[in-house]
Amino acid sequence: MSPRDGVARTVARLALCGFLIAAGVSHLTVARSAFLAQVPAWVPLEPDAVVLLSGVAEIALGVLGLVARRRHRSIVGILIALFFLAIFPGNIAQFVTRTDSFGLDTDVARGIRLLFQPALVAWAVFAFGVLRPRTR
Repeated sequence: MSPRDGVARTVARLALCGFLIAAGVSHLTVARSAFLAQVPAWVPLEPDAVVLLSGVAEIALGVLGLVARRRHRSIVGILIALFFLAIFPGNIAQFVTRTDSFGLDTDVARGIRLLFQPALVAWAVFAFGVLRPRTR
C-alpha cells in the first residue's frame, strides 16, 4: 500500500465515522420524526425503538471505527457494511410506499437515494481495508 492509499483510507475512515456519529445523534434528536417515517410497517418493533436503537448503533459503530486498532479495523468495516445492508429495507420501503422524509418527496429522489446505500457499503469496505490483502 502506498502512503497515498493510507492517507485516502484514513480520511475516508474518519469521514465515515463522523458521518455515522452525526447520523446517530440526529436519530436521537433533530431528525427523529424523519427517521420514524422510514421505519417499515412490517418491522416487529415499536418504530421509536427502531429509531433509537439504530441511532445508538450508528454512534457506537462510529466511535468503534475511531478507536479500533489497525488489526481490528477490517472487522469494524464489515460490521458497518452489514449495518448499512440491514437498514436498506427501510430505504426500499420508503420508495415502495412513497413515504416523504428528508425532503425525498418524489419517486426519483427516493430512487436516487437507493443508489447511495451500495455506495455506503463500498465506502466502509474501502475505508476500513476490508478487501486489502493482509501482511504479517
